Amino acid sequence: MCGFGAELRRRGAPDRDALAAMGDALAPRGPDGDGERVTGGVGLVHRRLAVIDLSERGAQPMHDPESGRTIVFNGCIYNHHELRAELERLGHAFRSTSDTEVILKGWVQWGEQLLDRLAGMFAFCLTDERTGETVLVRDRLGIKPLYLADLGDGGLRVASTLPALVRAGGVDTSIDPVALHHYLSWHSVVPAPRTILRGVRKLPPATLLRIAPDGTRSERRWWDPPFARDPARAGWSAADWRDALQEALRVAVRRRMVADVPVGVLLSGGLDSSLIVGLLAAEGQRQLATFSIGFPDAGGREGNEFAFSDLVAREFGTQHRRIEATRENLLDALPHAIAAMSEPMISHDVVAFWMLSREVARDRKVVQSGQGADEILGGYSWYPPMLEATGSGLDAYAGAFFDRDGGGVAALAGPGKVADEDVSREFARAWFDRAGAETPVDRALRIDAEVMLVDDPVKRVDNMTMAHGLEARTQFLDHELVELAAACQPELKLSDGGKGILKAAARGVVPDAVIDRPKGYFPVPALSHLEGPVVELVADALRSDAARSRGLFREDVVEAMLADPNAHRTNLDGSTLWQVGLLELWLQTHL
Repeated sequence: MCGFGAELRRRGAPDRDALAAMGDALAPRGPDGDGERVTGGVGLVHRRLAVIDLSERGAQPMHDPESGRTIVFNGCIYNHHELRAELERLGHAFRSTSDTEVILKGWVQWGEQLLDRLAGMFAFCLTDERTGETVLVRDRLGIKPLYLADLGDGGLRVASTLPALVRAGGVDTSIDPVALHHYLSWHSVVPAPRTILRGVRKLPPATLLRIAPDGTRSERRWWDPPFARDPARAGWSAADWRDALQEALRVAVRRRMVADVPVGVLLSGGLDSSLIVGLLAAEGQRQLATFSIGFPDAGGREGNEFAFSDLVAREFGTQHRRIEATRENLLDALPHAIAAMSEPMISHDVVAFWMLSREVARDRKVVQSGQGADEILGGYSWYPPMLEATGSGLDAYAGAFFDRDGGGVAALAGPGKVADEDVSREFARAWFDRAGAETPVDRALRIDAEVMLVDDPVKRVDNMTMAHGLEARTQFLDHELVELAAACQPELKLSDGGKGILKAAARGVVPDAVIDRPKGYFPVPALSHLEGPVVELVADALRSDAARSRGLFREDVVEAMLADPNAHRTNLDGSTLWQVGLLELWLQTHL
Protein backbone atom coordinates (compact mmCIF):
# COMPACT_ATOMS: atom_id res chain seq x y z
CA MET A 1 0.00 0.00 0.00
CA CYS A 2 1.38 3.36 -0.89
CA GLY A 3 1.26 6.30 -3.20
CA PHE A 4 3.31 6.55 -6.36
CA GLY A 5 4.06 8.93 -9.19
CA ALA A 6 5.64 8.57 -12.60
CA GLU A 7 6.76 10.78 -15.45
CA LEU A 8 7.14 9.37 -18.96
CA ARG A 9 9.01 11.53 -21.46
CA ARG A 10 9.30 10.92 -25.20
CA ARG A 11 12.35 13.15 -25.37
CA GLY A 12 14.72 14.18 -22.64
CA ALA A 13 14.89 13.26 -18.98
CA PRO A 14 12.05 13.41 -16.46
CA ASP A 15 11.71 16.51 -14.32
CA ARG A 16 13.21 15.57 -10.95
CA ASP A 17 11.63 18.59 -9.27
CA ALA A 18 8.20 17.43 -10.44
CA LEU A 19 8.91 13.93 -9.18
CA ALA A 20 9.96 15.31 -5.81
CA ALA A 21 6.82 17.46 -5.63
CA MET A 22 4.64 14.43 -6.32
CA GLY A 23 6.50 12.44 -3.69
CA ASP A 24 5.97 15.17 -1.10
CA ALA A 25 2.25 15.36 -1.88
CA LEU A 26 1.95 11.57 -1.54
CA ALA A 27 3.87 11.36 1.74
CA PRO A 28 0.80 10.77 3.99
CA ARG A 29 -0.11 7.68 1.97
CA GLY A 30 3.27 6.12 2.66
CA PRO A 31 4.95 7.13 5.93
CA ASP A 32 7.29 4.10 6.10
CA GLY A 33 9.72 4.83 3.29
CA ASP A 34 10.35 6.51 -0.03
CA GLY A 35 12.21 5.74 -3.22
CA GLU A 36 12.97 7.09 -6.66
CA ARG A 37 14.31 5.66 -9.91
CA VAL A 38 15.11 7.58 -13.09
CA THR A 39 16.26 5.72 -16.20
CA GLY A 40 16.14 7.25 -19.66
CA GLY A 41 12.81 8.95 -20.17
CA VAL A 42 11.08 7.31 -17.21
CA GLY A 43 11.05 8.62 -13.66
CA LEU A 44 9.31 6.79 -10.79
CA VAL A 45 8.71 7.94 -7.23
CA HIS A 46 7.18 5.96 -4.40
CA ARG A 47 5.94 6.42 -0.83
CA ARG A 48 5.60 3.21 1.13
CA LEU A 49 3.17 1.95 3.74
CA ALA A 50 4.75 -1.32 4.85
CA VAL A 51 2.11 -4.01 5.34
CA ILE A 52 3.60 -7.08 3.62
CA ASP A 53 7.35 -7.76 3.85
CA LEU A 54 8.30 -4.97 6.19
CA SER A 55 11.99 -5.21 5.27
CA GLU A 56 13.86 -3.07 2.76
CA ARG A 57 13.59 -5.95 0.30
CA GLY A 58 9.97 -4.91 -0.21
CA ALA A 59 10.85 -1.27 -0.99
CA GLN A 60 9.88 0.41 -4.26
CA PRO A 61 10.47 1.26 -7.02
CA MET A 62 11.29 -2.44 -7.39
CA HIS A 63 13.56 -3.50 -10.24
CA ASP A 64 13.92 -7.01 -11.66
CA PRO A 65 17.40 -7.20 -13.24
CA GLU A 66 16.66 -10.46 -15.08
CA SER A 67 13.75 -9.02 -17.07
CA GLY A 68 14.75 -5.34 -17.00
CA ARG A 69 11.35 -4.37 -15.62
CA THR A 70 10.63 -1.88 -12.83
CA ILE A 71 7.37 -1.37 -10.96
CA VAL A 72 5.68 1.06 -8.59
CA PHE A 73 2.56 -0.43 -7.05
CA ASN A 74 -0.25 0.67 -4.77
CA GLY A 75 -2.51 -1.94 -3.20
CA CYS A 76 -2.45 -5.47 -1.90
CA ILE A 77 -2.51 -8.82 -3.72
CA TYR A 78 -4.35 -11.12 -1.34
CA ASN A 79 -3.40 -14.35 -3.13
CA HIS A 80 0.28 -13.51 -3.50
CA HIS A 81 1.37 -16.57 -1.50
CA GLU A 82 -0.41 -18.92 -3.91
CA LEU A 83 0.91 -17.10 -6.99
CA ARG A 84 4.44 -17.08 -5.58
CA ALA A 85 4.34 -20.84 -5.05
CA GLU A 86 3.17 -21.36 -8.63
CA LEU A 87 5.88 -19.07 -10.00
CA GLU A 88 8.54 -20.84 -7.97
CA ARG A 89 7.44 -24.16 -9.43
CA LEU A 90 7.91 -22.57 -12.84
CA GLY A 91 11.52 -21.67 -11.97
CA HIS A 92 11.32 -18.08 -10.72
CA ALA A 93 13.48 -17.03 -7.77
CA PHE A 94 12.40 -14.29 -5.35
CA ARG A 95 14.46 -11.77 -3.39
CA SER A 96 11.61 -10.63 -1.11
CA THR A 97 8.36 -11.91 0.36
CA SER A 98 6.41 -8.92 -1.01
CA ASP A 99 3.35 -9.02 -3.24
CA THR A 100 5.04 -6.37 -5.41
CA GLU A 101 7.64 -8.86 -6.60
CA VAL A 102 4.89 -11.37 -7.38
CA ILE A 103 3.47 -8.87 -9.90
CA LEU A 104 6.90 -8.35 -11.44
CA LYS A 105 7.64 -12.07 -11.83
CA GLY A 106 4.07 -12.84 -12.80
CA TRP A 107 4.19 -10.32 -15.63
CA VAL A 108 7.36 -11.96 -16.94
CA GLN A 109 5.66 -15.37 -16.87
CA TRP A 110 2.13 -14.56 -18.04
CA GLY A 111 2.10 -11.00 -19.36
CA GLU A 112 -1.36 -9.41 -19.37
CA GLN A 113 -2.95 -12.75 -18.44
CA LEU A 114 -1.54 -12.21 -14.94
CA LEU A 115 -4.38 -9.74 -14.31
CA ASP A 116 -7.00 -12.49 -14.43
CA ARG A 117 -5.09 -14.35 -11.71
CA LEU A 118 -4.82 -11.43 -9.27
CA ALA A 119 -7.18 -11.26 -6.30
CA GLY A 120 -6.81 -7.89 -4.67
CA MET A 121 -6.85 -4.13 -5.06
CA PHE A 122 -4.15 -2.55 -7.15
CA ALA A 123 -2.90 0.19 -9.39
CA PHE A 124 0.58 -0.07 -10.83
CA CYS A 125 2.99 1.37 -13.35
CA LEU A 126 5.33 -1.21 -14.85
CA THR A 127 8.06 -0.17 -17.26
CA ASP A 128 10.35 -2.31 -19.39
CA GLU A 129 13.70 -0.55 -19.40
CA ARG A 130 14.93 -2.69 -22.29
CA THR A 131 12.11 -1.93 -24.73
CA GLY A 132 10.94 1.42 -23.32
CA GLU A 133 7.33 0.22 -23.05
CA THR A 134 5.20 1.11 -20.01
CA VAL A 135 1.89 -0.34 -18.83
CA LEU A 136 -0.54 1.27 -16.38
CA VAL A 137 -3.15 -0.94 -14.75
CA ARG A 138 -6.09 -0.35 -12.42
CA ASP A 139 -7.99 -3.05 -10.51
CA ARG A 140 -11.41 -4.39 -11.47
CA LEU A 141 -13.51 -2.08 -9.28
CA GLY A 142 -11.21 0.93 -9.09
CA ILE A 143 -10.43 0.47 -5.41
CA LYS A 144 -6.99 1.98 -5.97
CA PRO A 145 -6.87 5.32 -7.83
CA LEU A 146 -4.69 6.31 -10.78
CA TYR A 147 -4.64 9.88 -12.18
CA LEU A 148 -3.09 11.07 -15.45
CA ALA A 149 -1.93 14.43 -16.82
CA ASP A 150 -0.61 14.92 -20.35
CA LEU A 151 2.63 16.83 -20.87
CA GLY A 152 3.22 19.25 -23.69
CA ASP A 153 5.73 17.05 -25.53
CA GLY A 154 3.44 14.03 -25.70
CA GLY A 155 4.68 12.67 -22.40
CA LEU A 156 2.60 11.74 -19.39
CA ARG A 157 2.56 12.18 -15.62
CA VAL A 158 0.85 9.65 -13.37
CA ALA A 159 0.02 9.76 -9.66
CA SER A 160 -2.06 8.07 -7.00
CA THR A 161 -3.82 11.36 -6.21
CA LEU A 162 -4.99 14.33 -8.25
CA PRO A 163 -3.36 16.92 -5.91
CA ALA A 164 0.03 15.28 -6.51
CA LEU A 165 -0.26 16.11 -10.21
CA VAL A 166 -1.34 19.66 -9.44
CA ARG A 167 1.62 20.00 -7.08
CA ALA A 168 3.99 18.91 -9.88
CA GLY A 169 2.86 21.87 -11.99
CA GLY A 170 1.82 22.45 -15.57
CA VAL A 171 -1.78 21.24 -15.13
CA ASP A 172 -4.79 22.98 -16.67
CA THR A 173 -6.88 23.61 -13.53
CA SER A 174 -9.92 25.11 -15.25
CA ILE A 175 -13.24 23.37 -14.62
CA ASP A 176 -14.37 20.68 -17.06
CA PRO A 177 -17.98 21.63 -18.01
CA VAL A 178 -18.99 18.00 -18.59
CA ALA A 179 -17.52 16.97 -15.24
CA LEU A 180 -19.36 19.81 -13.48
CA HIS A 181 -22.61 18.57 -15.01
CA HIS A 182 -21.89 15.09 -13.65
CA TYR A 183 -20.95 16.50 -10.25
CA LEU A 184 -24.28 18.31 -9.97
CA SER A 185 -26.25 15.33 -11.27
CA TRP A 186 -24.82 12.53 -9.13
CA HIS A 187 -23.95 13.99 -5.69
CA SER A 188 -20.34 14.78 -6.74
CA VAL A 189 -19.58 11.65 -8.78
CA VAL A 190 -17.41 12.35 -11.83
CA PRO A 191 -16.85 9.07 -13.68
CA ALA A 192 -13.56 8.15 -15.31
CA PRO A 193 -11.88 9.22 -17.43
CA ARG A 194 -12.85 12.76 -16.41
CA THR A 195 -12.14 14.68 -13.23
CA ILE A 196 -13.47 18.11 -12.23
CA LEU A 197 -10.29 19.64 -13.73
CA ARG A 198 -9.77 19.80 -17.50
CA GLY A 199 -6.11 18.90 -17.21
CA VAL A 200 -6.37 15.71 -15.15
CA ARG A 201 -7.90 12.41 -16.16
CA LYS A 202 -8.10 9.07 -14.40
CA LEU A 203 -7.68 5.55 -15.69
CA PRO A 204 -11.05 3.75 -15.61
CA PRO A 205 -11.38 0.66 -13.42
CA ALA A 206 -10.41 -2.70 -14.96
CA THR A 207 -8.34 -0.91 -17.58
CA LEU A 208 -4.87 -1.52 -18.95
CA LEU A 209 -3.12 1.36 -20.73
CA ARG A 210 -0.09 0.41 -22.80
CA ILE A 211 2.34 3.20 -23.78
CA ALA A 212 4.89 2.51 -26.51
CA PRO A 213 8.33 4.17 -26.56
CA ASP A 214 7.11 6.62 -29.23
CA GLY A 215 4.20 7.66 -27.00
CA THR A 216 1.54 5.69 -28.86
CA ARG A 217 -1.19 4.55 -26.45
CA SER A 218 -3.59 1.63 -26.53
CA GLU A 219 -6.19 0.89 -23.89
CA ARG A 220 -8.38 -2.12 -23.12
CA ARG A 221 -10.90 -3.10 -20.48
CA TRP A 222 -9.78 -6.42 -19.02
CA TRP A 223 -12.77 -7.32 -16.78
CA ASP A 224 -16.45 -6.90 -17.60
CA PRO A 225 -18.70 -9.35 -15.71
CA PRO A 226 -22.19 -10.15 -17.01
CA PHE A 227 -25.10 -8.88 -14.94
CA ALA A 228 -27.33 -11.68 -16.16
CA ARG A 229 -28.48 -15.14 -15.17
CA ASP A 230 -25.97 -17.96 -15.42
CA PRO A 231 -27.45 -21.07 -17.10
CA ALA A 232 -25.23 -23.25 -14.90
CA ARG A 233 -27.15 -21.95 -11.85
CA ALA A 234 -30.62 -22.09 -13.40
CA GLY A 235 -31.85 -24.71 -10.94
CA TRP A 236 -30.58 -23.00 -7.80
CA SER A 237 -33.00 -22.38 -4.96
CA ALA A 238 -32.93 -19.37 -2.65
CA ALA A 239 -31.13 -21.59 -0.12
CA ASP A 240 -28.48 -22.46 -2.72
CA TRP A 241 -27.86 -18.76 -3.39
CA ARG A 242 -27.73 -18.03 0.34
CA ASP A 243 -25.12 -20.75 0.89
CA ALA A 244 -23.06 -19.70 -2.12
CA LEU A 245 -23.07 -16.07 -1.01
CA GLN A 246 -22.05 -16.97 2.52
CA GLU A 247 -19.18 -19.11 1.23
CA ALA A 248 -18.03 -16.35 -1.14
CA LEU A 249 -18.04 -13.94 1.79
CA ARG A 250 -16.00 -16.35 3.89
CA VAL A 251 -13.44 -16.58 1.09
CA ALA A 252 -13.36 -12.80 0.72
CA VAL A 253 -12.82 -12.34 4.46
CA ARG A 254 -10.16 -15.05 4.58
CA ARG A 255 -8.24 -13.46 1.72
CA ARG A 256 -8.18 -10.09 3.44
CA MET A 257 -6.70 -11.44 6.65
CA VAL A 258 -3.24 -11.63 5.02
CA ALA A 259 -0.95 -9.02 6.60
CA ASP A 260 2.26 -8.76 8.58
CA VAL A 261 0.69 -6.10 10.86
CA PRO A 262 -2.41 -5.95 13.14
CA VAL A 263 -5.84 -5.50 11.52
CA GLY A 264 -8.93 -3.62 12.74
CA VAL A 265 -12.55 -3.19 11.58
CA LEU A 266 -14.61 -0.05 11.02
CA LEU A 267 -17.82 -1.07 12.80
CA SER A 268 -20.78 1.20 12.06
CA GLY A 269 -23.36 -1.10 13.62
CA GLY A 270 -25.01 -1.82 10.28
CA LEU A 271 -25.40 -5.26 8.76
CA ASP A 272 -22.41 -5.05 6.41
CA SER A 273 -19.65 -4.17 8.87
CA SER A 274 -21.21 -6.34 11.58
CA LEU A 275 -21.17 -9.35 9.27
CA ILE A 276 -17.49 -8.78 8.57
CA VAL A 277 -16.79 -8.84 12.31
CA GLY A 278 -18.78 -12.06 12.69
CA LEU A 279 -17.01 -13.78 9.81
CA LEU A 280 -13.58 -12.67 11.02
CA ALA A 281 -14.39 -14.10 14.43
CA ALA A 282 -15.53 -17.34 12.79
CA GLU A 283 -12.21 -17.52 10.91
CA GLY A 284 -10.36 -17.37 14.21
CA GLN A 285 -9.16 -13.78 14.10
CA ARG A 286 -7.84 -13.11 17.61
CA GLN A 287 -7.73 -9.83 19.51
CA LEU A 288 -10.04 -8.28 16.94
CA ALA A 289 -10.15 -4.48 17.31
CA THR A 290 -13.30 -2.61 16.27
CA PHE A 291 -13.87 1.15 15.99
CA SER A 292 -17.04 3.26 15.82
CA ILE A 293 -17.68 6.99 15.67
CA GLY A 294 -20.70 9.10 16.57
CA PHE A 295 -21.68 12.78 16.34
CA PRO A 296 -24.09 15.08 18.19
CA ASP A 297 -27.66 15.13 16.93
CA ALA A 298 -28.68 18.06 14.74
CA GLY A 299 -31.89 19.13 13.04
CA GLY A 300 -33.76 16.18 14.50
CA ARG A 301 -31.25 13.72 13.00
CA GLU A 302 -29.57 11.16 15.24
CA GLY A 303 -25.78 11.25 15.16
CA ASN A 304 -24.67 7.75 16.18
CA GLU A 305 -25.48 4.05 15.96
CA PHE A 306 -23.60 3.03 19.10
CA ALA A 307 -26.45 0.83 20.35
CA PHE A 308 -25.87 -1.57 17.47
CA SER A 309 -22.06 -1.35 17.29
CA ASP A 310 -21.88 -1.98 21.05
CA LEU A 311 -24.16 -5.01 20.62
CA VAL A 312 -21.89 -6.51 17.97
CA ALA A 313 -18.73 -5.76 19.95
CA ARG A 314 -20.19 -7.55 22.99
CA GLU A 315 -21.38 -10.50 20.91
CA PHE A 316 -17.91 -11.18 19.53
CA GLY A 317 -15.78 -9.92 22.41
CA THR A 318 -13.87 -7.39 20.34
CA GLN A 319 -11.48 -4.77 21.65
CA HIS A 320 -13.95 -2.01 20.91
CA ARG A 321 -13.41 1.73 20.90
CA ARG A 322 -16.11 4.37 20.55
CA ILE A 323 -15.05 7.78 19.29
CA GLU A 324 -17.55 10.40 20.42
CA ALA A 325 -17.00 13.47 18.28
CA THR A 326 -18.13 16.97 19.19
CA ARG A 327 -19.19 19.79 16.92
CA GLU A 328 -15.83 21.40 17.63
CA ASN A 329 -14.01 18.20 16.62
CA LEU A 330 -16.00 18.14 13.39
CA LEU A 331 -15.21 21.75 12.52
CA ASP A 332 -11.52 21.22 13.27
CA ALA A 333 -11.41 18.08 11.12
CA LEU A 334 -13.36 19.41 8.16
CA PRO A 335 -10.51 21.38 6.48
CA HIS A 336 -8.20 18.37 6.90
CA ALA A 337 -10.76 16.05 5.32
CA ILE A 338 -11.16 18.43 2.37
CA ALA A 339 -7.38 18.56 2.00
CA ALA A 340 -7.31 14.75 1.88
CA MET A 341 -9.85 14.55 -0.97
CA SER A 342 -8.32 13.70 -4.33
CA GLU A 343 -11.54 15.01 -5.81
CA PRO A 344 -14.42 16.93 -4.21
CA MET A 345 -16.78 14.57 -2.34
CA ILE A 346 -19.96 15.78 -0.66
CA SER A 347 -20.95 12.63 1.24
CA HIS A 348 -21.50 13.54 4.86
CA ASP A 349 -19.46 10.62 6.15
CA VAL A 350 -16.20 11.75 4.49
CA VAL A 351 -15.21 13.73 7.57
CA ALA A 352 -16.36 10.84 9.77
CA PHE A 353 -14.04 8.47 7.92
CA TRP A 354 -11.20 10.98 8.24
CA MET A 355 -11.69 11.30 12.00
CA LEU A 356 -12.21 7.59 12.51
CA SER A 357 -9.14 6.73 10.43
CA ARG A 358 -7.00 9.13 12.45
CA GLU A 359 -7.87 7.24 15.63
CA VAL A 360 -7.54 3.76 14.10
CA ALA A 361 -4.14 4.60 12.61
CA ARG A 362 -2.72 5.22 16.08
CA ASP A 363 -2.34 1.45 16.59
CA ARG A 364 -3.39 -0.21 13.30
CA LYS A 365 -2.09 -0.13 9.73
CA VAL A 366 -4.87 -2.18 8.14
CA VAL A 367 -8.63 -1.85 8.62
CA GLN A 368 -11.58 -3.77 7.18
CA SER A 369 -14.59 -1.86 5.82
CA GLY A 370 -18.09 -2.88 4.74
CA GLN A 371 -18.30 -0.56 1.73
CA GLY A 372 -19.93 -1.86 -1.43
CA ALA A 373 -22.63 -4.23 -0.17
CA ASP A 374 -25.53 -1.92 -1.06
CA GLU A 375 -24.35 -1.45 -4.65
CA ILE A 376 -23.77 -5.12 -5.42
CA LEU A 377 -26.63 -6.65 -3.40
CA GLY A 378 -29.43 -4.13 -3.86
CA GLY A 379 -29.58 -2.18 -0.62
CA TYR A 380 -30.67 1.25 -1.84
CA SER A 381 -34.15 2.76 -2.19
CA TRP A 382 -33.91 3.33 -5.94
CA TYR A 383 -33.62 -0.39 -6.80
CA PRO A 384 -37.16 -1.66 -5.97
CA PRO A 385 -38.85 0.73 -8.46
CA MET A 386 -36.61 -0.77 -11.15
CA LEU A 387 -38.45 -4.11 -10.84
CA GLU A 388 -41.47 -2.55 -12.55
CA ALA A 389 -39.54 -0.18 -14.82
CA THR A 390 -40.36 -0.11 -18.52
CA GLY A 391 -37.93 0.00 -21.40
CA SER A 392 -34.29 0.02 -20.43
CA GLY A 393 -35.15 1.36 -16.97
CA LEU A 394 -33.23 4.61 -17.45
CA ASP A 395 -36.26 6.84 -16.76
CA ALA A 396 -36.94 5.13 -13.43
CA TYR A 397 -33.26 5.21 -12.45
CA ALA A 398 -32.81 8.89 -13.33
CA GLY A 399 -35.99 9.83 -11.50
CA ALA A 400 -34.89 8.08 -8.32
CA PHE A 401 -31.10 8.51 -8.31
CA PHE A 402 -30.19 11.77 -10.07
CA ASP A 403 -29.90 14.82 -7.82
CA ARG A 404 -31.65 16.92 -10.47
CA ASP A 405 -32.38 16.72 -14.19
CA GLY A 406 -30.56 18.64 -16.89
CA GLY A 407 -32.81 21.66 -16.46
CA GLY A 408 -32.07 21.71 -12.73
CA VAL A 409 -28.33 21.62 -13.42
CA ALA A 410 -28.60 24.51 -15.87
CA ALA A 411 -30.64 26.54 -13.37
CA LEU A 412 -27.94 26.13 -10.71
CA ALA A 413 -24.73 26.56 -12.73
CA GLY A 414 -23.34 29.89 -13.86
CA PRO A 415 -23.70 30.89 -17.51
CA GLY A 416 -21.50 28.76 -19.79
CA LYS A 417 -20.08 26.70 -16.91
CA VAL A 418 -21.73 23.36 -17.71
CA ALA A 419 -22.26 21.50 -20.95
CA ASP A 420 -25.28 22.74 -22.89
CA GLU A 421 -26.66 19.22 -23.44
CA ASP A 422 -27.82 16.80 -20.73
CA VAL A 423 -24.52 14.92 -20.85
CA SER A 424 -25.16 13.13 -17.58
CA ARG A 425 -28.34 11.48 -18.80
CA GLU A 426 -26.58 10.54 -22.04
CA PHE A 427 -23.72 8.99 -20.08
CA ALA A 428 -26.20 6.91 -18.09
CA ARG A 429 -28.08 6.04 -21.27
CA ALA A 430 -24.92 4.56 -22.78
CA TRP A 431 -24.51 2.32 -19.74
CA PHE A 432 -28.16 1.26 -19.77
CA ASP A 433 -27.95 0.47 -23.50
CA ARG A 434 -24.78 -1.64 -23.19
CA ALA A 435 -25.15 -5.38 -23.66
CA GLY A 436 -24.52 -7.69 -20.73
CA ALA A 437 -27.20 -6.60 -18.24
CA GLU A 438 -30.47 -8.52 -18.41
CA THR A 439 -33.06 -6.39 -16.60
CA PRO A 440 -33.52 -2.76 -15.48
CA VAL A 441 -32.41 -3.78 -11.98
CA ASP A 442 -29.28 -5.39 -13.42
CA ARG A 443 -28.53 -2.23 -15.41
CA ALA A 444 -28.91 -0.04 -12.33
CA LEU A 445 -26.72 -2.35 -10.24
CA ARG A 446 -24.07 -2.45 -12.98
CA ILE A 447 -23.72 1.32 -13.35
CA ASP A 448 -23.71 1.68 -9.57
CA ALA A 449 -21.09 -1.04 -9.03
CA GLU A 450 -18.79 -0.03 -11.89
CA VAL A 451 -19.24 3.77 -11.92
CA MET A 452 -21.04 5.34 -8.96
CA LEU A 453 -19.47 3.09 -6.32
CA VAL A 454 -15.98 3.71 -7.67
CA ASP A 455 -16.19 7.50 -7.54
CA ASP A 456 -18.08 7.88 -4.30
CA PRO A 457 -17.85 5.29 -1.48
CA VAL A 458 -14.69 3.55 -2.69
CA LYS A 459 -12.80 6.79 -3.32
CA ARG A 460 -14.06 8.18 -0.03
CA VAL A 461 -12.66 5.29 2.00
CA ASP A 462 -9.34 5.22 0.13
CA ASN A 463 -8.74 8.96 0.48
CA MET A 464 -9.65 9.26 4.14
CA THR A 465 -7.82 6.16 5.37
CA MET A 466 -4.69 6.75 3.31
CA ALA A 467 -4.52 10.33 4.60
CA HIS A 468 -3.38 8.67 7.83
CA GLY A 469 -1.26 5.90 6.32
CA LEU A 470 -4.02 3.35 6.92
CA GLU A 471 -4.87 0.58 4.44
CA ALA A 472 -8.59 -0.16 4.02
CA ARG A 473 -9.82 -3.51 2.71
CA THR A 474 -13.32 -4.02 1.32
CA GLN A 475 -14.60 -7.61 1.48
CA PHE A 476 -17.77 -6.94 -0.47
CA LEU A 477 -15.66 -5.84 -3.44
CA ASP A 478 -13.95 -9.19 -3.81
CA HIS A 479 -14.25 -9.75 -7.56
CA GLU A 480 -15.56 -13.30 -7.27
CA LEU A 481 -18.23 -12.15 -4.82
CA VAL A 482 -19.22 -9.34 -7.20
CA GLU A 483 -19.44 -11.79 -10.10
CA LEU A 484 -21.64 -14.10 -8.03
CA ALA A 485 -23.91 -11.25 -6.93
CA ALA A 486 -24.22 -9.99 -10.52
CA ALA A 487 -25.59 -13.39 -11.58
CA CYS A 488 -28.16 -13.57 -8.75
CA GLN A 489 -31.82 -12.88 -9.55
CA PRO A 490 -32.85 -9.29 -8.75
CA GLU A 491 -35.84 -10.52 -6.77
CA LEU A 492 -33.59 -12.36 -4.31
CA LYS A 493 -31.38 -9.33 -3.82
CA LEU A 494 -34.29 -6.93 -3.32
CA SER A 495 -36.33 -9.16 -1.04
CA ASP A 496 -36.87 -8.46 2.67
CA GLY A 497 -36.62 -4.70 2.19
CA GLY A 498 -33.32 -4.90 0.27
CA LYS A 499 -30.23 -7.11 0.42
CA GLY A 500 -32.54 -10.00 1.25
CA ILE A 501 -30.10 -12.67 0.15
CA LEU A 502 -27.37 -11.09 2.29
CA LYS A 503 -29.68 -10.96 5.30
CA ALA A 504 -30.39 -14.66 4.79
CA ALA A 505 -26.65 -15.41 4.63
CA ALA A 506 -26.11 -13.41 7.84
CA ARG A 507 -28.62 -15.42 9.92
CA GLY A 508 -26.75 -17.36 12.54
CA VAL A 509 -23.59 -15.31 12.04
CA VAL A 510 -24.63 -11.98 13.59
CA PRO A 511 -27.48 -11.13 16.00
CA ASP A 512 -30.93 -10.92 14.40
CA ALA A 513 -31.36 -7.45 15.91
CA VAL A 514 -28.68 -6.17 13.54
CA ILE A 515 -30.18 -7.93 10.53
CA ASP A 516 -33.74 -6.76 11.18
CA ARG A 517 -33.01 -3.16 12.15
CA PRO A 518 -34.14 -0.34 9.83
CA LYS A 519 -31.57 0.64 7.25
CA GLY A 520 -29.36 3.50 8.40
CA TYR A 521 -26.61 5.66 6.94
CA PHE A 522 -23.37 6.79 8.50
CA PRO A 523 -24.82 9.82 10.31
CA VAL A 524 -23.08 13.21 10.38
CA PRO A 525 -26.06 15.47 11.12
CA ALA A 526 -24.11 18.73 11.14
CA LEU A 527 -23.38 18.29 7.42
CA SER A 528 -26.85 17.14 6.40
CA HIS A 529 -28.58 19.89 8.44
CA LEU A 530 -26.35 22.94 8.07
CA GLU A 531 -26.22 25.48 10.86
CA GLY A 532 -23.92 27.89 12.66
CA PRO A 533 -20.21 27.65 11.88
CA VAL A 534 -20.69 25.25 8.95
CA VAL A 535 -22.99 27.72 7.20
CA GLU A 536 -20.46 30.49 7.90
CA LEU A 537 -17.66 28.38 6.41
CA VAL A 538 -19.67 27.71 3.26
CA ALA A 539 -20.81 31.34 2.99
CA ASP A 540 -17.26 32.65 3.21
CA ALA A 541 -16.16 30.28 0.45
CA LEU A 542 -19.06 31.05 -1.90
CA ARG A 543 -18.84 34.82 -1.39
CA SER A 544 -15.07 34.96 -1.79
CA ASP A 545 -13.37 36.77 -4.66
CA ALA A 546 -12.10 33.40 -5.95
CA ALA A 547 -15.62 31.99 -6.12
CA ARG A 548 -17.05 35.10 -7.79
CA SER A 549 -14.23 35.04 -10.31
CA ARG A 550 -14.90 31.40 -11.16
CA GLY A 551 -18.62 32.00 -11.44
CA LEU A 552 -19.52 28.31 -11.26
CA PHE A 553 -22.93 28.97 -9.73
CA ARG A 554 -25.59 31.63 -10.17
CA GLU A 555 -25.11 34.27 -7.47
CA ASP A 556 -28.83 34.85 -6.95
CA VAL A 557 -29.36 31.10 -6.37
CA VAL A 558 -26.42 30.93 -3.97
CA GLU A 559 -27.71 33.90 -1.97
CA ALA A 560 -31.17 32.34 -1.76
CA MET A 561 -29.65 29.15 -0.36
CA LEU A 562 -27.53 31.04 2.16
CA ALA A 563 -30.63 32.88 3.34
CA ASP A 564 -32.38 29.54 4.07
CA PRO A 565 -29.57 26.94 4.28
CA ASN A 566 -31.67 23.80 4.69
CA ALA A 567 -34.57 24.54 2.36
CA HIS A 568 -32.84 23.49 -0.85
CA ARG A 569 -32.57 19.69 -1.10
CA THR A 570 -31.48 17.27 -3.78
CA ASN A 571 -33.64 14.45 -5.06
CA LEU A 572 -32.06 12.15 -2.45
CA ASP A 573 -32.57 14.74 0.33
CA GLY A 574 -28.99 15.98 0.31
CA SER A 575 -28.08 19.60 0.94
CA THR A 576 -27.69 21.59 -2.28
CA LEU A 577 -25.85 24.30 -0.36
CA TRP A 578 -23.30 21.77 0.89
CA GLN A 579 -22.92 20.41 -2.65
CA VAL A 580 -21.96 23.76 -4.15
CA GLY A 581 -20.07 24.96 -1.09
CA LEU A 582 -17.90 21.85 -0.84
CA LEU A 583 -16.76 22.19 -4.43
CA GLU A 584 -15.64 25.76 -3.84
CA LEU A 585 -13.94 24.80 -0.56
CA TRP A 586 -12.08 21.99 -2.36
CA LEU A 587 -10.94 24.27 -5.18
CA GLN A 588 -9.70 26.90 -2.74
CA THR A 589 -7.82 24.22 -0.80
CA HIS A 590 -6.07 22.54 -3.71
CA LEU A 591 -5.53 25.19 -6.40
